[in-house]
Amino acid sequence: MALRTILHYPDPRLRRTAQPVAAVTDAIRALIADMAETMYGAPGIGLAAVQVDEPYRVVVIDISESRDQLQVFVNPEITSREGEQQMEEGCLSVPGIYEPVTRAARIKMRALDREGKPFELETAGLLATCIQHEVDHLDGKVFVDHLSRLKQSRIRKKLEKQSRLAM
Repeated sequence: MALRTILHYPDPRLRRTAQPVAAVTDAIRALIADMAETMYGAPGIGLAAVQVDEPYRVVVIDISESRDQLQVFVNPEITSREGEQQMEEGCLSVPGIYEPVTRAARIKMRALDREGKPFELETAGLLATCIQHEVDHLDGKVFVDHLSRLKQSRIRKKLEKQSRLAM
């Protein structure tokens, strides 16, 4: 396992659409392990492969308090959305920024697990929000895309300034 570098907004690599995983191989399982270690180390509750500059449709999530209930989603596909909820979201690729985002309250989805076995899931609340957030990453979107253009501009300028000051 190895810690990976997390790309930061507005890095253009975050805008790439991830490619489906053809088969869950040892290389994909190694990526999953690296992503989990990176997410826990950041610390965060979700991470998509594109955030660590890997072009695959792979997501890891752990919303547990104990940080020991890793969920893996390979080729996740949201099949239905119901209702609406607003939650404050943050993102490891948009450090220090937290904004309310409206998403579906309940979702149904399907994916493969870390062994390549298909499964389906119905969920609501924080996990539903987290899955939608990470699937957005796989589709080349960042949570700030759900905000007004003015907020997007302010966030971009703030992060660019922080990046310049860090050099």
